[in-house]
Amino acid sequence: MQRARTLLNRTVLALVGLLLLLGGTGVAVTSTAEASRVPAWWPQLAPHAAFLDTGDLAALRTHGWWTPTVMAASIAATVLFALWCARQLRGGSRPLVPLSTPGSALRTRALEDALTLQTVAIDGVGACRTRVLTRNKHLDVRMRVWLRPDVTPTTVMPALTALAARTESTMPPYTLRTHVRFTARTHGSPRVR
Repeated sequence: MQRARTLLNRTVLALVGLLLLLGGTGVAVTSTAEASRVPAWWPQLAPHAAFLDTGDLAALRTHGWWTPTVMAASIAATVLFALWCARQLRGGSRPLVPLSTPGSALRTRALEDALTLQTVAIDGVGACRTRVLTRNKHLDVRMRVWLRPDVTPTTVMPALTALAARTESTMPPYTLRTHVRFTARTHGSPRVR
């Protein structure tokens, strides 16, 4: 989900930047001495003129579709922007996992960091990325484990199973489901310089 949101954010920023660049270029080129060098199809504006003067705007308002279209587009853009902003604010918080001791809780980010450190300490593991999702009384632990060259998943799996069992024993009200995705690192190919 994080990757999709990052892609959406970058796409929106790129589109807004492109629109602002095109608009700024249009204003800069048509209002200076560069106006004589622009192509014939580029819209020419007189100094101190608006893109839509009062005559053009009045002509558009005579069409029955103009006002409802502008209103619907404005409302849709406002609602989408508000939802996007609300989603950005909500995305930063991480849920707390209440523990069996009254008044105690554990941040899922802290659990992710602890599991990642313990996984990387296992012999044969090169790197690890962990994500913990909470659902009712279940903890879904999703791990992406990069193995070192010449290490098979069967050599690492007993240690990962013991780590999952140890983690579940420390979280008594929760059941733990662990999903592990292995990626093998290959030997670096020799490079000639």
